[in-house]
Amino acid sequence: MCASPCPTPKKRTRTAVPARARAAYASRPCGGSACGRSAVRRRARAGWSWPTAGPTSTSTCSSAKPRGWAVVRAAQNRALVAGADKTAAGRLFEQARAQPSAGTFALALRGRPRQPARAVVLQVSFSPALALRAPQRPGGATGKGAPVPASVVRVWEETGPGAAPGLEWLLLCDQPVTDFAQALTCARQYASRWLIEDFHKALKTGLGAEKLQLQTAARLFAAVALLSVVALALVDLREKSRLEPDLPAEAAGLTAIELRVLRHQSHRPLDTVRAVYLALAALGGHLGRKGDGPPGWQTLWLGRRSLRLLVEGVNMAAQLLDE
Repeated sequence: MCASPCPTPKKRTRTAVPARARAAYASRPCGGSACGRSAVRRRARAGWSWPTAGPTSTSTCSSAKPRGWAVVRAAQNRALVAGADKTAAGRLFEQARAQPSAGTFALALRGRPRQPARAVVLQVSFSPALALRAPQRPGGATGKGAPVPASVVRVWEETGPGAAPGLEWLLLCDQPVTDFAQALTCARQYASRWLIEDFHKALKTGLGAEKLQLQTAARLFAAVALLSVVALALVDLREKSRLEPDLPAEAAGLTAIELRVLRHQSHRPLDTVRAVYLALAALGGHLGRKGDGPPGWQTLWLGRRSLRLLVEGVNMAAQLLDE
């Protein structure tokens, strides 16, 4: 036993950063990642989303890379301002709804609970560049900061008198919209949000991209890149089965040997894309009963993986026969 008591270990404390060092760090020149983080924070406070497709633009930041249009659906009737003195210039919704229709486009709406799928013709209008009153931010009241420049595109469904209100989107975009083509690009980008969500769901829920236990970014990027190809194939198959179910089975994206093995395993001819889609789901465990919903991403992925194992077995058996 120790004759003298052991000294009590000192607690590790975090060294305070001097005020001069903090000021120097805050005023450092643009270095890429830090500038990007600040821009993301400013955009997040302003309510912008960050899509990945569409026309690109450049920034005054020397390290900024081209990015896509930022399109978000307006949820609040934001106040508008004009001029350097930030004079009140009305409200967002009234300004958007006062613009005449610039054109139309057709869109197939997906079914939702108590709302069957349907095809609609939507009107599109756009407003000149406007400025939103700065929102409240930490350390600043509403309207204290610089106004947020934006363009607004309105997409709506015309309905008859006495009918239920139709679809209406009021879309904010951070790029100038000066003609119908640009407004249509903005509207179609927002309309594709569910397809993008389906791709992410197939990648994360179906293929388990978030469950990978990889410890380096390079390996994670490589794995996600490979899984993205499979996720895109699954999304393509499901969209074809929904939009073009009567296409020939060869358009389902399977190889000739995969299609042959799937036909043999299901004991069906599988002449259409819809038939291939249901057979692949059944291979993953989907029962296909009358009350069952559509196959989920995990079911499709299990079916695709099972089919791949069957094909590998067939190829191995053919090699054994040749020996």
